Formats: sequence, C-alpha cells, structure tokens
Amino acid sequence: MNVLVIGKGGREHAIVWKLRQSPRAGKIFVAPGNAGTALEATNVPIQPNDVAKLIQFAKKESIGLTIIGPEDPLAAGIVDAFQAEGLRVFGPSKAAAQLEASKVFSKTLMRNADVPTSEFRLFDHPDPAKSYIESREYPVVVKADGLAAGKGVFVCSDKPAAVRAVERIMIHEEFGAKVGRQIVIEKRLEGEELSSFALISGRTILPLPCAQDHKAVFDNDEGPNTGGMGAYCPAPIGTPELLAEVDESILVPVVHAMKRGRTPFKGVLFTGLMLTNQGPKVLEFNCRFGDPETQPLLMRLKTDLLELLEAVVDERLDEFPAESLQWDPRPAVCVVLASGGYPGKYETDKIISGLDEVAQMPDVKVFHAGTKLIGNRVMTDGGRVLAVTALGDDLLAAKTRAYEAVAKIHFNGMHYRKDIADKALRVKPTPKAPSELNPALAARIARQSASDAKRKTE
Repeated sequence: MNVLVIGKGGREHAIVWKLRQSPRAGKIFVAPGNAGTALEATNVPIQPNDVAKLIQFAKKESIGLTIIGPEDPLAAGIVDAFQAEGLRVFGPSKAAAQLEASKVFSKTLMRNADVPTSEFRLFDHPDPAKSYIESREYPVVVKADGLAAGKGVFVCSDKPAAVRAVERIMIHEEFGAKVGRQIVIEKRLEGEELSSFALISGRTILPLPCAQDHKAVFDNDEGPNTGGMGAYCPAPIGTPELLAEVDESILVPVVHAMKRGRTPFKGVLFTGLMLTNQGPKVLEFNCRFGDPETQPLLMRLKTDLLELLEAVVDERLDEFPAESLQWDPRPAVCVVLASGGYPGKYETDKIISGLDEVAQMPDVKVFHAGTKLIGNRVMTDGGRVLAVTALGDDLLAAKTRAYEAVAKIHFNGMHYRKDIADKALRVKPTPKAPSELNPALAARIARQSASDAKRKTE
C-alpha cells in the first residue's frame, strides 16, 4: 500500500520511520517533508494547506492511506476534502478538530460534559476581559481561541501581565485576527504536567503510553513557551490507576459528548493534563500526534503502526485491545535541538554537522524537524531543528545516551535544554549533571550555559 504523510516536522519523520518498518507499506511519500524524511521516503514539494494538489497527487500515486501530521490542515478540513473524493485518510473531521482549533469550543464542551478542567471565562472583547482581570487572584492564564503554534498561551503572574496578554491577542492581533477574536481566561492549575495519547474510532478508545513534554525554552521550566523542547516516554507518574481515572473522567465523557454533538472523533486524541491535588485536569486537547512526544512514543512501539492507523480509519480498532500492543520495555528520551533565539526571532541556513557519527550509535535516532538539503549538506530550516531520541535500560541510561548523541551534533546558535527527564528522575537539574557523561559533553554544556545566560540578559 502506498502511503502519504502530510507535514514537515519531527513528528512526521518519526511516523515515516515507523511506517517503513511495516511489511504492508509500499511507497511512502511526504509532503513537503524535510532532510530526514528525504532519506527514508520520497519528499513531495506540496504544502500541507494545498489540499487540491494533495488530493490530485494522492489519486495519481494510488495512495491507500494519507496521514495528516500538523494541526492547521486538520482545522481547515483536509480530512473532509479527502473523504469527499473517496480517499482513505487518518485524522478527525473539521468539526471534530475544533477540540484543538478552538479553545472556546473545547472549554465549553468540557463544561457541558463535566470534564475536570480549570475555572474559566470566555470573552469576545478586550474591555470586559480587562475588567474581569481586575477581580482575579493570580497567577492566571490567558489563551487565544485559535491555533497559534503553541505560542498563544500566556501565564500571567500579575494584572499588568494579563492586560498585556489580552492586548497582544485581541488588539494587536499578534497571532492573527481570527485566532484572537475570542480568548479564554482561566485560573492557573498547579501540579505536574502529563501528556496522554489515545487512538479513538467510533466507541473504541485505545490508550497509549503517556509522555512528558518540556514546553519552556530554558532549564527549570524558565522562559517563554515553545512547541516543545524535549520529552520522555513512558512517564513514571502515568500509573495504571491514574490512566484508568483519565479514561473514566476525561476520555469517555469527551468521546460521548462529541458523538452526541454530531462531531464524532476519529484519530488520535492528545490530552494535556495537569496532575493537581484534586486529581487530573485537562489543560488542552490536540487532535494529532504531539511533537516531540511522538518521537519517544514511536521509538518504543513494536506493533505495526500502519495496521493501527488503518484500524482507526476503518473503525476496526476494537480488534486491538490494549494488551495486544507490543512495546519496547525500555524508556526513551528525546532532546530537541533548536535554533538560537527560538521561540522568538532566529536565523536559518546553518550547516549541521555530526549526524553521520550519531547514525552509528545503537538505540539512537535523530528525527529531523526544521531541516533541508542543499546539495549534500543538511541545513537548518526552522526553529526546532532536530529531535535526538534514545532508548536506555532505564530513564537515566536513556537520558545519558541522548545527551551523548547531542554532544556530537553542532550548528551555529544551537540551543537545547539540559534537564530533559530530570522531573522523572527526581534530581535537581544543575549545569554539572550532564558533565558526568564525557568531556566533550561537559565542554558543550559549558558553552550552552554561557549562551543561555547571554540570551537572558539580552
């Protein structure tokens, strides 16, 4: 079967890498792909939002299944368009994708379905929002309604910060007029975050192992939020008891509410959770595989991914009970290498070195995100550039292996967090901790720390 994967990030590279291991996969195409997918599949120069060309290509190449990676085409209705042409496609409909595309929609649905989430209010004009801010206890979180590449969320410790967030979203329209037409202001939840995944088709919910992401750009969760600076899977705090509670109090009522609202969900549902003293509460929903959580998740998956995704599309997911899935028992840790300045302004077209050396390391895979090929050189082409992912006998071993691989890679301005997985290891992150790995990494950490300090002062 020929397969088309739509997207160009690390998530899509991980999906392609895992699909190649399926004996049922024929030709694999990626639109538009990156330098990493070019080595494992055929890149197609079509952008994810060019639905007409994608459909034309799928028909021409007899694509048996199309897999949608990023959120924007899902929100725009690409699944509906493919289905209207009789093409099999993995992902939720435009109506169902509102769970991610509209925070107002998801918050309203959670309120109506009695799903645990933070206390919130919705606003469609900045003036009443500012008045509401005056009466709040802090910190609060201000969120743009629409998609903003993970950057439309502001954690505000005082009133002036909250006012600035409202103005940035609704008045200055930094994320676009539609994205900021409505906002959510909610009480900030306290606790530890957890990423939950589940494949959903019809009435069937198939939970997958949990992961933990690291959103903030700097160590110790400092600095602005990003699309994700690293992740590990499984997350030790995702105990069987906790996952059973998430299934009962969140997944089941949400799936039923979507079905009752005539927006049935079919695809993968990513639930961002905060583990509070009152139990797990929902921070957000994503209607696609997370990035970078997908990289360590699929690094561990042994079951045929293509068969799983087909079962979702064909509503045969009940043929795969949770105990039938096969996983590598070893944990995986993923460290994201980003361009200097990300998530703000950053430069591209930097030469990346060390990839061939890392490719020789066992139990390590470098998933490409913001990369491109210029001749035979791999160059940076985005904010998040690479996702270095490693397996280990335990979490510490996986982390050690990942950072040993990181130490071999270089491009000008390269930035990464040095404390990925420390939450699970219950160690206090310090600049000295990774230096125990090897002298090369110790030197790299020192340079990185100096670069971070300079950026913070600027």
